[in-house]
Amino acid sequence: MMYSCAPASSASTTTVRRKKNTNLKIDIHCHYLNRDVAAKVAYLNPAQHEPSVQFANALTRAVNVKQMQDRAPMLSEIAVRLKHMDRMGIDIQAVSPAPNQTYYWTEPGLGAELARAVNEGIAQIVAQWPDRFVGLGSVPLQDPGLAVAELEYAIKKLGLRGVEINPSVNGMELTDSRLALEKFFAKAQDLNAVIFMHPIGYTQGERLMDHYFNNVIGNPLETTVAASHLIFDGVMERHPKLKVVLPHAGGYLAHYWARMDHAWKARPDCRTVLKRKPSRSLEKFYFDTITFDPGMLKHLLERFGADHVLLGTDYPYDMGVEDPVAFIKKVPGLSVAQRDRIMGGNAARLLGLSKAREARSRRSTSLRNGRMARAP
Repeated sequence: MMYSCAPASSASTTTVRRKKNTNLKIDIHCHYLNRDVAAKVAYLNPAQHEPSVQFANALTRAVNVKQMQDRAPMLSEIAVRLKHMDRMGIDIQAVSPAPNQTYYWTEPGLGAELARAVNEGIAQIVAQWPDRFVGLGSVPLQDPGLAVAELEYAIKKLGLRGVEINPSVNGMELTDSRLALEKFFAKAQDLNAVIFMHPIGYTQGERLMDHYFNNVIGNPLETTVAASHLIFDGVMERHPKLKVVLPHAGGYLAHYWARMDHAWKARPDCRTVLKRKPSRSLEKFYFDTITFDPGMLKHLLERFGADHVLLGTDYPYDMGVEDPVAFIKKVPGLSVAQRDRIMGGNAARLLGLSKAREARSRRSTSLRNGRMARAP
């Protein structure tokens, strides 16, 4: 394992400041665990609601507990994180919550309170290290009104660049009429907010208990199912400027897209909503580079273009990529310009990084003066 827990060097911020926005390496897929929020809900036993725990055998649960113990400093201590970013060649992280800190299973009022705490914690990190981090927050999707309100607060007041969501909410698809999330997607488009859709295991994982299958197979499957609903239920068609990032290279859908186009042409039950073939909606998504194989990444780039693929690490989990820059360089046939876009240019554009930098610097001063609670 390449990570160490040594404190960050004092050069961590000056390196990025000198580079400004030129050829930055930006990680779109990395997580932060807010320990204070986790402690606040510990008495509710959150694990009982998490598919990654529900559908895991005893060995997998033991391995996961050991991983959390070993990597706790990486998840929650910024000094450790900065050291690892420097070693990995990452200038900026678009840091998002640990995927299990969405808390959709809570009562809506508590869910909104927890999302606010998660978001303010991430905003504090960005305020203290504005040259190393941009923030993606959380919203309580179990209540559409509260989700929209928190999205507005996160973007307009805290300066976050978007939110992380799970691909389903308490077993319901994001397009389920009971959730009424159309207004959330509309608001995300209006605010130009990034939606980073990250799974926490497959929600019907009874057949995926062994061999860590509920992550190995289940995470990409959960993304595939959710993205397919966003496509076939018309969300991406109704909101053509919506910016949705799919982790783990888009799951399986990005590599077997032609089957859904065929179905749309062949069957009327696949054309109940969509006016244009499904792949046109799929092409609106963005994908991270976590394929683990240069040939597979090359295929993704050839199909969806270098403008829609972004460097990702899944830091600090063991299913991530520990040397992302070297991995991207292994992809044959990429031009220097394409590599620069994949490694950071696309993320800078998607996150509005150049436009946000001055505002973040001003905001960081006010936050450090005590207008918000101290960072966890």
